Amino acid sequence: MGMSRVLFGVFGTLVLSVALGVLGLLGLLNYSFNAAGPMPNGEAETVIDIPRGTGLSAIADNLEEEGVVDSATVFQLGVWISGGSKDLKAGEYAIPPGASPRDIMDLFISGQSILHRLTVPEGLTSSQIMRLVEAHEVLVGDMPEEVPEEGALLPETYLFTRGETRQGVVRQMIKAHDDVLAELWAERQDGLPLKTPYEAVILASIVEKETGIAEERPRVAGVFINRLNRGMRLQSDPTIIYGLTQGEPLGRGLRQSELDKETPYNTYFIDGLPPTPIANPGRAALAAVLDPPVTKDLYFVADGTGGHVFAETFGQHQRNVAQWRRIERERKRTQQ
Repeated sequence: MGMSRVLFGVFGTLVLSVALGVLGLLGLLNYSFNAAGPMPNGEAETVIDIPRGTGLSAIADNLEEEGVVDSATVFQLGVWISGGSKDLKAGEYAIPPGASPRDIMDLFISGQSILHRLTVPEGLTSSQIMRLVEAHEVLVGDMPEEVPEEGALLPETYLFTRGETRQGVVRQMIKAHDDVLAELWAERQDGLPLKTPYEAVILASIVEKETGIAEERPRVAGVFINRLNRGMRLQSDPTIIYGLTQGEPLGRGLRQSELDKETPYNTYFIDGLPPTPIANPGRAALAAVLDPPVTKDLYFVADGTGGHVFAETFGQHQRNVAQWRRIERERKRTQQ
């Protein structure tokens, strides 16, 4: 009996020592897991990319190699004990300087990856937009087999994470266009000379190319709506240019022979709208043609400041044109 008590006492002491040791290690691990981490790039963030399918061990090793944690083992054990090992999401992350291993785990669990952007300006053709998509250094994958129809894409800024495909972004542009067009068409002004949403896109594309000043879009749209209502031809130079270059910059002024050439896009010769859009209009241009201001304007011409001057009668318009010609002559003299 005496020997049994001695052995039990020794065993109990050993168990207690081991338990205290484990608790000490867990306490140290907990402290290290929650303590501020290193600052490998000073005050700058460190970008970490976690590809799909990367395991916890590989993630931990990568963090240590990049210097954002002091110990891969501490990160791996901390995540495992916290129950987060199955919740870490692939992505590209910006690790703040001094982030603790727990902060990093929480960031990976949140999935708040770095967002990249592609800004598509209003008035580009579909081919020009496809070149922007193809050239983006973060997007991956092949381009769509065919260029989307003219006017089928919505110009705006698109956000995406690393690994997004080029075809995926193009699908976003098409859906965004369809959604905006459906919304604005449903709220359109009564009595417009536009029979279909597609006709609205055609006219909006002309408005987009006629003025680069946002405040002018509604009034330019009003001019074209008034002309269509009166059966007048649109007489828009950008439509002629599209017929010549498919929307690529002409690089010079239109020649008289080009103004006189009959093409499906020469709105000095054809009645109504050209057969297709001449660019991809933005939301503002679409809204302008579907809810134009009520005016009597039928003409506009450049005013020399980058904008336009509007007129209700042909006589007023002729005087405005004469003033524009004087401005052009004066500019040529000063450039000589």
